[in-house]
Amino acid sequence: MADLVLGPLLRYVSDTEVTLFVETDEQCEVSILGAVEPTFRVEGHHYALVRVEGLKPGTDHPYDVRLDGEVRWPEADSGLPPSSLRTLGGEGPLDVAFGSCRVAVPHEEPWTKSKDEDERGHEVDALWVLAQEISRDDSRRPDLLFLLGDQIYVDEGSPETRAKIGEKRGTETAPEAEVTDFQEYTWLYQESWREPLIRWLFANVSTSMLWDDHDMSDDWNISESWVAEMRERSWWHRRQIGCIASYWIYQHLGNLSPAVLDEEEVYAAVRGNQHAEEVLFDWAERIESNGSGVRWSFCRDLNGTRAIFVDSRAGRVLDPGARRMVDEKEWEWIVAQTEGDFDHLLVATTVPWLLSPGLDRLEAWNEQVCDGAHGALAARQAEKLRRAVDFDHWGCFSHSFRALRDLLGEVAAGRRGAQPASVMVLAGDVHHAYLCEVGWPASEAAGKAPIYQAVCSPYRNPLSTKEQAVIRAGFTAPFTRVAAALAKAAGAEDPGIRWQLRDGPCFDNQVATLHLDGRTATMRLDKTVPGDRDEQSLQTSFERRLA
Repeated sequence: MADLVLGPLLRYVSDTEVTLFVETDEQCEVSILGAVEPTFRVEGHHYALVRVEGLKPGTDHPYDVRLDGEVRWPEADSGLPPSSLRTLGGEGPLDVAFGSCRVAVPHEEPWTKSKDEDERGHEVDALWVLAQEISRDDSRRPDLLFLLGDQIYVDEGSPETRAKIGEKRGTETAPEAEVTDFQEYTWLYQESWREPLIRWLFANVSTSMLWDDHDMSDDWNISESWVAEMRERSWWHRRQIGCIASYWIYQHLGNLSPAVLDEEEVYAAVRGNQHAEEVLFDWAERIESNGSGVRWSFCRDLNGTRAIFVDSRAGRVLDPGARRMVDEKEWEWIVAQTEGDFDHLLVATTVPWLLSPGLDRLEAWNEQVCDGAHGALAARQAEKLRRAVDFDHWGCFSHSFRALRDLLGEVAAGRRGAQPASVMVLAGDVHHAYLCEVGWPASEAAGKAPIYQAVCSPYRNPLSTKEQAVIRAGFTAPFTRVAAALAKAAGAEDPGIRWQLRDGPCFDNQVATLHLDGRTATMRLDKTVPGDRDEQSLQTSFERRLA
């Protein structure tokens, strides 16, 4: 008799249709609210993405999951409220929670300690606490949850997953306890999504997802030389295939609307297919061999808000002197999505566009030195520094930084449609949270809607006190002046804008929420605080009106 391995995960949601993802332990038919979908099989794993259509807008729809007609969700003995899915539409406000970076380790010592107390410490998961709050008070439930990278860590699995890897192939040779293939990736998703509160949260809140470096490897696509070095490693090809195939199944499919899914050739080939690995792995092989060649970015319209999700990892152009965060074809697609009339524009990208001013200027300096501004020897040393301190944000892809600056300026000025009330770039990655606002030169400032960079990280992976001190320094005036001088001496262009820190930086495990009500917008950042394991609550770090 079939049972659930993972899910249900509520994924795409519109006014009248939704998709839900499940993994099952054997081939079966999955039924949700009258919609039926057969599973497809990949290396012994069974999956289905169920499309439910014809729903009433702006409404909670209680649901269960049936496998071959037998109810398998909700779990009768979970102690959690029944599940429901909420469609968009209606007249009410929209709450969008977002953040990134969540390691899946046990909620017990030593993993609940701080990193200063124990190097294994990660404190308490902000999403786990949010789920507790929602289970007690449904008014705390956001409409949408954006997971902006590093949901899984190939280099930081749980003790259970590391033990499985040891039993499967040993950990004495590279890459030791890091994952290398599709099967091992499935273990990472299981450890991340099967915890009862997280599983219940994802069954009740629509999730949109992007990958970042730890989904593939720390420093993924940081530079051309890094890619060349990784391709020399015997296990790297297997990891790439496993990562691409598993990301497509577990994360990417649910980002897409039913209309887009209908145009997906790979999805059409695997749907209901009991030997889908042949199709999927061959497709992943072609992607790995030819560079990405796939648009992982996607776009959503959310009750008057346009949300563009930008893949900031897989589609990078890494040619020295011509680095781009995305290739030209994908950039043209992104530009096209900014046309139209909407109250707010959200651009979600895993890595921040605007770091602290000091670190931004250091990244601009590093890009120039890596490209030979101070000679070949300095370029080699700059490449080592680039990897050591993770200089891989928009600031060291200067062409793309300026292109995004100009595009957002056009949107804010109302030159690509009706002027929105606000423009917000959402990001994670950097293990701290902050809010800053863009300032334009006097000649360009008039008549623009406000533009913000809002960063929330981590859900669960905080920095040590020493690491926090380095981040704080990047926001100071002396550090920024020195970094700006270095960047200028290396030939880096001025960013053309300035940005002022409004709130933060905050270094807790945390989750951010945007409250969008017509043309008004508010951001709130909530952090975890010590408390009884089963009665955790979030505490607000800051709240600010944006529009």
